[in-house]
Amino acid sequence: MLFRNKAKHRVPRMAKARLIQTILSVILARAYRGPWWEIIPDDFRVVFSLALFFISLFVLVVVLYLAGLVVVGRKRTLLTDAFTISLIGIVLSITFFLFVPIRIVALLLSIFVWLLLIKRLYKTDWLGATAVGILAMIIFLAITILLAIFFGIIAKIFDLLSPFMIAIL
Repeated sequence: MLFRNKAKHRVPRMAKARLIQTILSVILARAYRGPWWEIIPDDFRVVFSLALFFISLFVLVVVLYLAGLVVVGRKRTLLTDAFTISLIGIVLSITFFLFVPIRIVALLLSIFVWLLLIKRLYKTDWLGATAVGILAMIIFLAITILLAIFFGIIAKIFDLLSPFMIAIL
């Protein structure tokens, strides 16, 4: 057995407390710098917002189309339906988060609208719409990880986290 003698391999309480303290100090230091939105110069915020909108739209169309092919089938899944779901879903989600003051209500409304759009346009039931939504999230995460590896962001994250890994070992 790998962990038979637990007393021998335990991390001392001081090391755990120091690790938690270090993580919290890094999080607080990052939060002190301000939100990520302030990194973008004022002249480029509109351009950045539009680029983010169109990139999100394109990625969601591909993800929803692939998820619809797997769950619903080729006959009921159209690329135009995926585009319509993505466009209306993004616009309504942005609207909810801008005008609904309680964030959890805006989130629940967004989830309901996304599932309703998937249900209506892919001609499926609520369970099928939920399955398409979950599979779309899994595909989106896989694409995000692959793009992060491709652009070398994962290497930067590992470089930032390597002192924590050494402290744990």
